[in-house]
Amino acid sequence: MDLEVGDIVLCTVDRIVGTNVFVKIHAGTKEIEGCIVTSEIAPGRIRNIRDYVVPKKKIVCKILRISGDRIDLSLRRVTQKEQKEIKEQDNQEKSYESILKSVLGEKSGEIMEKIQKRDSIYNFLQNAKENAKELESLVGRENTKKIMHKIFKVAGIFILGLIGCAIIAGSVIVIKRILIEKVRKNIKMNI
Repeated sequence: MDLEVGDIVLCTVDRIVGTNVFVKIHAGTKEIEGCIVTSEIAPGRIRNIRDYVVPKKKIVCKILRISGDRIDLSLRRVTQKEQKEIKEQDNQEKSYESILKSVLGEKSGEIMEKIQKRDSIYNFLQNAKENAKELESLVGRENTKKIMHKIFKVAGIFILGLIGCAIIAGSVIVIKRILIEKVRKNIKMNI
């Protein structure tokens, strides 16, 4: 995964030294160190930096500069929408990793490494929803079917959960059936 200026990345706070916050940037299989200066933590005056960041906390930052092996980041320039999106992707990636582990067993570590050399697991499996040929070349047809079935099953449960909340507002049962059929058709079409 190549990092560029303007990218929004998920980081873990490593340590706080003086007015600098050092973080580990999660970039595929490796972690890269980055730095946030106090002025890029939050707008306005910061009385106590630990009100915003503490070691081991996961935060979403924007890359401001890359000069050699030094990466300067900003916490305050990330919008709430961008934070939410990156954290949702991270949660979805963890879900995808557990699906791969449950289907592939001992081979999962090796397969995940191969995937991460190309792209993040999240992006790779999102693309596999549209075209599963790359996934099939890595894990075989049967495992691809199992993986895609689990991915769509999780997505279906999420969709049904949202609809379950909407049923209170009126008769949404017909929409629920239509969505279930679309999920089933997607599973058949993509494999």
